[in-house]
Order: sequence, then structure tokens, then C-alpha cells
Amino acid sequence: METTQLNPKFFACSESRELGEKIAKEYGAKLGLSKKTVFSDGEFQVSYEETIRGRRIFIIGSTMPNSDNLMEMLLMLDAAKRASARHITAVIPYFGWARQDRKDKPRVPIAAKLVAKILEDAGATRIITMDLHADQIQGFFEKPVDHLFASTIFLPYINSLNLENITIASPDMGGSKRAYAYSKYLKSEVVICYKQRKKANVISHMQVIGDVKDRNVIIVDDMVDTAGTLTKAADLMMEKGAKSVRAIATHAILSGNAIERIENSKLESLIVTDSIPKKHPSSKIKVVTCATLFAEVMKKVQENTSISNQFLM
Repeated sequence: METTQLNPKFFACSESRELGEKIAKEYGAKLGLSKKTVFSDGEFQVSYEETIRGRRIFIIGSTMPNSDNLMEMLLMLDAAKRASARHITAVIPYFGWARQDRKDKPRVPIAAKLVAKILEDAGATRIITMDLHADQIQGFFEKPVDHLFASTIFLPYINSLNLENITIASPDMGGSKRAYAYSKYLKSEVVICYKQRKKANVISHMQVIGDVKDRNVIIVDDMVDTAGTLTKAADLMMEKGAKSVRAIATHAILSGNAIERIENSKLESLIVTDSIPKKHPSSKIKVVTCATLFAEVMKKVQENTSISNQFLM
């Protein structure tokens, strides 16, 4: 049998192990044996506890802060390269540091570009990720990037709600392209929120561009961090006469007082994926898994077949 025809092996970084097990199960496989050893000063070492020589391997791990998650992915990639794996695919459901995709003021880094470079230098021969904060991040890589859209998960969910008079909303100008893509598929109206910030994570002013009166509004975004923008937008739309406001966000960072804000807001529900491992102590938050989507794409990568039918928009 040709080496390239051998079944791939699956491994997961420690914080993404639960998602890794789901993806492997959906694929019809099991996670391989790996180990993480932590030293008393916080330094850690990873190791593969089975041979991976000549094999295609998938390493599953979101790189959300803190930086240990990114570092663990880098060490897993380097170990795989030095163990003579043939193809090393970094499966990164949530690509951290993506908000730093450009120089928005003098003397700051472009962290997303830096992360892309060190992932490749560490040994990644392919990247599979989902809903990057900015599409142009794909261009930061010299290796192939499969950029998946969570719309393939969320759109069937929206249809299952059987809502009438749907309006898709973007919480800011930067997400307008995503909102229009959803609205085109759902044949719905679109509104945009215009906001101004005093500083990062602090909104000084927001207004809604468009009419939401008597509409069932669904806010779409790639991530929800402090939930300040999201909850402010939801409350504002209800004040403008919306019938209901729901939200979908691919990556549930939910830092600081995010849960409290969501609970106290006019949001009816927030639907997120499990790209970031986190407990959600809120009855308003519903989690839909991205495991099936990733497993299907990984199977097509292994079989060298097209993944274009995985995109609804």
C-alpha cells in the first residue's frame, strides 16, 4: 500500500481535546496518543506516544489566548516535523490574534501575520480554520488554507426556527459583508449598526442604519468577546421596535462580564459553536458543534477531493 493511502492520524492540543474527540469520532477514527508534560515553572513539553512517520496527521487546537494554546500547537507541529510526518495539517477552529491583522496606528505589530509565519516555520503544511476575523489573513500564509464558514452550521439552525419577517443585522460596519451573505441566502432585509469606540472594548456611540420595527432580528458576527457591542445592539434594536433579537457568533470568547451582559440584555438567545472550549452558564447561550463540518473537510483533504460543496455562501 502506498504511504499516502494510509489512514491519517488525529491529535489534539490539551485545551481542545473534547472538540478533537468529537471531530475524530465524526471522521470514524480515534485520537492518537500524545502527552503534555508540565514543569514546575510552567514550561511544558509535548510528545507523540505512537509512530507518525510517513503519515498525514491532523493536529486540532484553537489558539485563543492565553499564549500557551498557541505555543502548544507550535510544539506539536515541530515535534511532528521532527518525527518525519509526511503531511502536517494544523486544524485551528479559532485562529487567535486575528484582530491584529493590520497596522491601525504607528509602532504596532501585525500579529496575525506573525502567527501565520511561525505556524508554517514550525511545520504546518496546511491550515484548516473557520470564520477568520478578516478574510485577508489567508494571504498571510504561503501554505494552503481551507477557510470554512460557520454559515453551513448556522443557516440550517435559523431555518429550523421558522421565523417570519427576518432581518439580518451586522453589529458593526466591518461585518456588513457577512450580514449581506446571510441575507442573500435567507432572502431577508439587512440593517447595520454604526458604532464609535473610546478605546478597545468600550463603545461611546451606536446607531442602527435601517428599519427593524416588527422584525425578528438576527445579529451575525464572527466572535463575541466582552459582548458589549452585541448586547448594546440588541437593546437598541428592541428600543427601535424589533419583535425579537437573537444573535449568532462563531467564536464564543466571552471574556470579562460577557455572561452577565448577555443575561441582562434583551437578547432572546445567542447561538455559538464549540470552536473555543468554554462552559456557558447562561440559559440564553446555545452551542452547536462544528465537529461534523471539520470532519467532512478533513476527509476530503485526505481523499484529495473538492470541498467547495461545504460552502453555503
